[in-house]
Amino acid sequence: MLKRFCPVLILLLVFGFSTTLLGNESVQKYFPGTLDSFWVYEDQDGNELTRYSIEGEEIAGETYLSFSYDPELEDWANYSCFIHPGLYSVNDEGITLVVDKAVENAVEARLKKEMDMFVEILKQEVFSQAPPGVEIPAFNLDVDVEAQGQENFLLLPENVVADEEWDANQVKVKAKMTMEGPGVVTSDEPLGMDFTIIETGIVLGTETVETIAGTFKDCLKVEYRTETTVVLTPTPSPDEVAPPGETVTTVWFAPNVGIIKLHQKSGYMFLDMIPDDADFPVAPPPPTERTLELKRYEIKTAESESDTEN
Repeated sequence: MLKRFCPVLILLLVFGFSTTLLGNESVQKYFPGTLDSFWVYEDQDGNELTRYSIEGEEIAGETYLSFSYDPELEDWANYSCFIHPGLYSVNDEGITLVVDKAVENAVEARLKKEMDMFVEILKQEVFSQAPPGVEIPAFNLDVDVEAQGQENFLLLPENVVADEEWDANQVKVKAKMTMEGPGVVTSDEPLGMDFTIIETGIVLGTETVETIAGTFKDCLKVEYRTETTVVLTPTPSPDEVAPPGETVTTVWFAPNVGIIKLHQKSGYMFLDMIPDDADFPVAPPPPTERTLELKRYEIKTAESESDTEN
């Protein structure tokens, strides 16, 4: 009996040791930020983005590290906390990014951009059906968007355990839309939309990843997924709206290097709420996808005596 039990016990011990090892190792090695280090990334269109580790600052007695970027971000609609983290800290909770105003600006910019796309789709349909020489009245769109997010985004918890989910961030968005134009059914009150976006992270495991910069072993594969709920006023019937779009971001972290690869697929908060069977003139655009891959990098050591470069 004991001989049959021993192999099972050994397997359980090995499995338990592996899980504990993953859970107890420091996450700091997956997001190094030694001063003067840099990372060069290439996106799906061949554009380069360079991230530099620069002097941070002290806030309320806590030291925050920081990054700068070349080129700098010009459109908040293109912001991603994974691609453009600013201030961040490494503490007992793990790796946290300071994102409050940045995420708020990004959500507001994207939602307003969706509204503009919505108007353009309507314009295309109206113009295509109008008889030659007939002047089409202008569309007037008034959009008010206000987002409020948590101050920090928990990129990685201190105890990294595979298949254990954590709350990374939450954003609440209030939007009102009033539109006038041909074919637009007006209401006594504007369309109100109260969104709640909860983003969670989960470690899917480790794997070897090939990039332009080389091959990296034992990389953490982490998936971040948003779940969005919305309350509309006036309240529509259940078959008049679909759920808001979601965003799924997969990030690979290499030990002692940091983020080496990213894939993000983003739905639309507003446009995705239009049902597939709705009598809508033009189908909403497909979800957007973006990729980022490490091209070259240099990680300075704490003593700045020897470096890791590729």
